[in-house]
Amino acid sequence: MKAFMTRRKSFFVAATAALALSLSACGGTTPGTTSDPTVADKPTFAAGTTMAKLSAAGTIKIGTKYDQPLFGQVGLDGKPVGFDVEMGKLIAAKLGIAADKIEWSETVSANREPFIEQGRVDLVIATYTINDKRKQVVDFAGPYYEAGQALMVLKDNDTIKKPEDVKGKKVCSVTGSTPAATIVEKYQAELSPAGTYSACLEPLRNKQVEAITTDNVILAGFVDKEPEVFKLASDETFTKEPYGIGLKKGDTEFRNWINDQLEAFGKDGSYKKAWEATAGSVIKTAPELPAIVRY
Repeated sequence: MKAFMTRRKSFFVAATAALALSLSACGGTTPGTTSDPTVADKPTFAAGTTMAKLSAAGTIKIGTKYDQPLFGQVGLDGKPVGFDVEMGKLIAAKLGIAADKIEWSETVSANREPFIEQGRVDLVIATYTINDKRKQVVDFAGPYYEAGQALMVLKDNDTIKKPEDVKGKKVCSVTGSTPAATIVEKYQAELSPAGTYSACLEPLRNKQVEAITTDNVILAGFVDKEPEVFKLASDETFTKEPYGIGLKKGDTEFRNWINDQLEAFGKDGSYKKAWEATAGSVIKTAPELPAIVRY
């Protein structure tokens, strides 16, 4: 834990400045975003496919989180920034759709499947863990990143270091999320549910709960913003959370096409560039694109 905090302090000033600038940006290239990707010029797709329909329409609806530092967060200009947002821009560009033609919608953990089923979004890219239960309702491309569940506590809390330590204690997590189910079913915590992870911050700050649990990369963003208040209970994670891109169930052609694009992003440097401009401002070790799971 000491090594983790030492590393974080070394780039806290720069990272905080970057995050602040991204929140107040009014245009141009700002920390938290890359320059908009090159848009494919008149790409062609098989008639009747989702790719052809979206390309012809010149727009795409993408759901993402609005309160997740590093992955999906809305600034004062109303535009989302983060790693998930950049992945959406890259996919849209391959369809011939410019970044300013993307219609963004806030998707929280509880409404991701309904939004896809109802057609309110074409894709969900929102720290969305692939699991078998969700695959009964929606399809997933990816994974494009693998996170792990962790715990965040107050800076002066030295009693919680591992998930077993939260047995019988109040822990905040988001309704309908994988971390919420895990912390209750496997570690017997008392769940204090919230609609978003940012809504867990005040209960923790006020000691109404003893910890927040979700994926380590999400918590790292909160710690980075307030390192004098919060800390990760441990460097260790206790689950594997493969993030996928959610889309309508049964759209195999679209899913396969997205998987092809993800693999290409891993090879041409787009994936690394998107990471370094967003989550990489805090999490310095750039990830490798996980092996795509095709089904």
